[in-house]
Amino acid sequence: MTGMSVEPYREIIFDKDGDGPPGQASELAALARRGVGDLVLLAHGWNSSPSGATRLCSDFFAPFPGLLAPGVEAGYAGVIWPSMMFSDEPVPDYRALVTVLPEKEPVIGRLTELLGAAPPEEAAFAEFGALLRELADVAAEPVAVREAVPEFLVADPVAVCALFTRALEGVDGPVPPEGLFGGGLKRYWKGAREALRQATYYVMKKRAGQVGEHGLGALLGEVARTAPGLRVHLVGHSMGARLVAYALRGLPAGARPVASVTLLQGAFSHYAFAARLPHDPGRSGALRDLQHRVRGPVVACHSRHDTALGVMYPLASRLANDSASLTGPAAGPLGTDDPRWGAIGHDGVRAVPGTVERTLAEVLREGVPGSGCVSVDAAEVVRSHSDICRPELARVVVSASRTGR
Repeated sequence: MTGMSVEPYREIIFDKDGDGPPGQASELAALARRGVGDLVLLAHGWNSSPSGATRLCSDFFAPFPGLLAPGVEAGYAGVIWPSMMFSDEPVPDYRALVTVLPEKEPVIGRLTELLGAAPPEEAAFAEFGALLRELADVAAEPVAVREAVPEFLVADPVAVCALFTRALEGVDGPVPPEGLFGGGLKRYWKGAREALRQATYYVMKKRAGQVGEHGLGALLGEVARTAPGLRVHLVGHSMGARLVAYALRGLPAGARPVASVTLLQGAFSHYAFAARLPHDPGRSGALRDLQHRVRGPVVACHSRHDTALGVMYPLASRLANDSASLTGPAAGPLGTDDPRWGAIGHDGVRAVPGTVERTLAEVLREGVPGSGCVSVDAAEVVRSHSDICRPELARVVVSASRTGR
């Protein structure tokens, strides 16, 4: 591919349902017949165009050839899927929204109009709430899964926007009838912007799991069948980390093509791999024990500097899983101090016995353990959510894959 930093490189393309063009598994298996023994596969967490995702793959993979041991034959692949940035910024990029949700363009257009005009009438907030539900396809949800719909999408939209406004302003206590600091309902449009961000997060969260489990997992199963000697090393950033982790759930029974997994600023629960949740021992994480489907380590790189995962992710998770959140108490105005809602990319793997914790310096000096869950504090180089194109992180992946010098 012209302009790609490494070769051989392939792109694996999925749509929002996890479907892709035929022959993609065969293309990866063909690499093995050409002598490739290790395939490093990166799933991006955000992009506004396929070309942007390709550039990310090129930048991330650039250090790899200089890090590999003599005799290692590596191939590379990028998973391209319709996602958007889960950014550190408080307002979504509406053009990016249309790119990844083209079928919702009229809805997004009207949402943008309302946010720009900020009308102070309750009827406008009611319309805004209805548009959010349409954006997230909540109305199309079967009754049987209704309880899985985030409360903020079905609750009173004025109350929801007031909640988000309070959180963003750092204000505790009841909201006065005239609105925060006066100004009536108009001021709540600040919270409405965050409500749109959270609705987008909900859509992308569902999509990443769908593409990972039903798209990538099935594809890797086919690769394992046709090229059983190929060692696959999964790398994912942000929602792409969720995607590659859910691919483990989609692997066919008995298939073990994955030799290592590296999660970079993963935008999913730090309890995902737990057999028992600390706050609810009768329940387990969504990916319970799936680290055992990996022949080598599952590495979670995390950073306390990641405000997207340290602030906005807990808020999104709290409102997606707790119907009492809109009226009940929270730890701090955003609920970010409550460990139930923490992200694996903010503080690593939690509640999995035997998890090894290392600093980045320790891993670069001593290497990654050969198996099990490993949490790597990468705060010394990762200063924001998208700060992943670092040679140090490439070295972590190479160490986990056992392909380094």
